[in-house]
Amino acid sequence: MNLHQLRFVREAVRQNYNLTDAAKALFTSQPGVSKAIIELEEELGVDIFTRHGKRIRGLTEPGRLVLESVELIMQEIDSLKRIGKEYAAQDSGSFTIATTHTQARYTLPKVVQAFMQKFPKVRLSLLQGNPQQIADMVQRDQADLAIATESIASINGLITLPCYQWEHVVVVPPEHPLLKSKSITLEEIAAFPIITYDSAFAGRSKIDHAFTLRGLKLDVLLEAIDADVIKTYVELGMGIGIIAGMAFDAERDKNLRAISAGHLFGMNVSRVAVKQGAYLRSYIYTFIELLAPTLNRKLIEQAMSGEKDTYEL
Repeated sequence: MNLHQLRFVREAVRQNYNLTDAAKALFTSQPGVSKAIIELEEELGVDIFTRHGKRIRGLTEPGRLVLESVELIMQEIDSLKRIGKEYAAQDSGSFTIATTHTQARYTLPKVVQAFMQKFPKVRLSLLQGNPQQIADMVQRDQADLAIATESIASINGLITLPCYQWEHVVVVPPEHPLLKSKSITLEEIAAFPIITYDSAFAGRSKIDHAFTLRGLKLDVLLEAIDADVIKTYVELGMGIGIIAGMAFDAERDKNLRAISAGHLFGMNVSRVAVKQGAYLRSYIYTFIELLAPTLNRKLIEQAMSGEKDTYEL
């Protein structure tokens, strides 16, 4: 048994059981991958994969258990490599953050700026997607951490901690009749076409749920994946927008006005997530502390070790 065999098994699964694609991803030959897997199966005395002819089609029941062990072993090996790299270069390396557009556009700029001033030798990358996509990036080791709304808290294999709270706002053009309301209601909002986030983003489920509870039909004219698009169409007079409060800037959005809607849709929590069992370099802890000053390395390590199951704002 060797590490190459374990890598081949893991990559075969990641490439949807296509050994040719697995071989390309690992820069080796398809026959070599196939042979190594067969040799591992013979050594273990079980079939890891189901087959149709020479093609593998899926995992056997013992194969699923083998894959779980392989993932744990490879994760530990990756951690060992990171430990070596960290102590060889304490203040340099690469750091990849997976996040949503709203976080990248409105929350992270000042945090990233402060981080780069502390660690100018670190090569920082930002990857964007919806909450499920960025969670997958962390799980597949394509990113070191993810930042999104609380929806990522329910995804298996991730350790998540709260960063800060926020609420939705309704954005409208100047002189819009909703601005005359002392305390905006769901009934008033429902009278206008709505432009808001796609269902995968930024507390959209809370918006839908609030209207459903009141028996109101939400007339969603347009769904978008980021607030800039929503605000653009509101400025054109196509409807009213519902966006994350952090995405409204009175100085930049001079052609719009924001109305607080936290009393209608509740508070939301942005969270930072890391892979369970992952090894974090010291500057990643610093980044998290810059993002959420209420967190520190001790709290993060407690959460990752399972000593502290919950920490809420």
